[in-house]
Amino acid sequence: MTKQTPSPRRGSYGFDAPTVFGALGVLTAAIVVMEIVAAVNSRSVWPLIPAVVMLTMAAFVLHTTRRGKFIVWAALLDQLALRGDERILDLGCGRGAVLLMAAQRLTTGRAVGIDLWQATDQSGNSAEATRRNAVAEGVEDRVDVHTGDMTALPFDDNRFDVIVSSLAIHNISGRSGREKAIGEAVRVLRPGGRLLIADVRASRQYQTQLATLGMRNVTRRRLGWQFWWGGPWAATRLVTATKPERRN
Repeated sequence: MTKQTPSPRRGSYGFDAPTVFGALGVLTAAIVVMEIVAAVNSRSVWPLIPAVVMLTMAAFVLHTTRRGKFIVWAALLDQLALRGDERILDLGCGRGAVLLMAAQRLTTGRAVGIDLWQATDQSGNSAEATRRNAVAEGVEDRVDVHTGDMTALPFDDNRFDVIVSSLAIHNISGRSGREKAIGEAVRVLRPGGRLLIADVRASRQYQTQLATLGMRNVTRRRLGWQFWWGGPWAATRLVTATKPERRN
């Protein structure tokens, strides 16, 4: 397949964690106002430092959710060097940010997304919104959308060539729930298939479990400033693994 360069998205993808984003915005505004008043009263710039920190955090969150994650995932999908006939599964696909970029790299293959469509995870989250975005991006003929739980996937074993997930698995409550989701991902991945999980929390758990399940080439690394969720202390990490081929 020809390498795809990042391009403006035609769909509408909302905001990740809108409640957190809104709370951060209100808190940032309040701190900025208070610190400006303090700076004026003290005739010093030092009271402005907390305001600058909060503004910087808010800027990183906004960049990640609106642009940065698209740039990073475009590069990750390019690195897969897809043939175009693969079956790709996006766990917690939301409104299709990663799902539809994957679909654009397919010809005869299918991109399948699954989600519970919780508005706390993404603003305006719904299957209908994802389907509208698929039409806007011109890939509706290559995309299937399902309502379902990552901890109990409604798919047969060894079904998918590639599985991706972006800022989704950490939303599952409890360690055991996340373990089920990872186990299900391994179950439906075909031998030789590849798994890519980008998340802000629990990435070390994913890495350890994948190794325990016998996955090969398990790696974990930071994805860089384009995917900082508020700053370097909240860096998104990528966990990758390959399912071993069957032995004859």
